Amino acid sequence: MAGAAPEHDYHLVNPSIWPLIGALSALSMAAGGIMWMHSQPYGGWIFFAGVIGVAFTMFSWWADVVKEAHGGDHTPVVQLHMRYGMILFIASEVLFFVGWFWAFFNASLFPSEVELIGGVWPPEGIHVFDPFTFPLLNTLILLCSGTTVTWAHHSLLEGDRKGLITGLWLTIGLGLLFTSIQAYEYAHAAFDFSGNIYGATFFMATGFHGVHVIIGTIFLIVCLVRAYKGHFTAKQHFGFEAAAWYWHFVDVVWLFLFVSIYVWGGAGGEIH
Repeated sequence: MAGAAPEHDYHLVNPSIWPLIGALSALSMAAGGIMWMHSQPYGGWIFFAGVIGVAFTMFSWWADVVKEAHGGDHTPVVQLHMRYGMILFIASEVLFFVGWFWAFFNASLFPSEVELIGGVWPPEGIHVFDPFTFPLLNTLILLCSGTTVTWAHHSLLEGDRKGLITGLWLTIGLGLLFTSIQAYEYAHAAFDFSGNIYGATFFMATGFHGVHVIIGTIFLIVCLVRAYKGHFTAKQHFGFEAAAWYWHFVDVVWLFLFVSIYVWGGAGGEIH
């Protein structure tokens, strides 16, 4: 009967303009980026217009999702399926990083198969980072941030909103500190991105991880704003839970990066 309450636990979303706007913005960003790299006129303008469109779409679309949550549309079944979606997204991110690890190990385990390496790894002339200085410090920072975000989560479950906010502030601060140290490290690297396979694989793997740290920090900042607004409850806080999962994923990836690229991959090389 028209207007009757639904007799199921699923949420059928209302028609939305955001998928169309997001697709057009992404197309603009991709096309503009290609034009910009080929020095075509207005390529940069088109690219940044697309970036603004994508950012606006993300903000508006997620704002609609938050309104749905407050409207009671996120039933336990819907929340469960949203968790499934986040798990699949993180799984796709794992495979994304597998590609960069594969490239690094392919060159490091079989240096004789790659031209210009000279049969040794790290390649001759490459001055690697000392893994037990800034890389180790960043490892400790991320491990501490994993602790603080877990503290924030448990505080939320126990109804301690002050603990939730404090834990989020600490996690965000540690994320910003990690990014700052990595930027300093990059600025003082003794090798370039281009011209050698070590630099290319190093910066692609650690650089994409750095991008994920920045994304995760923004994710947590949004959660902090929502926490101040009183959006999360002990029974309904998927937005924060997704951010916490993402942050733990970033932590685990860094541990693999630290051990395989900084420690093992730089062993035997000249330290910068």
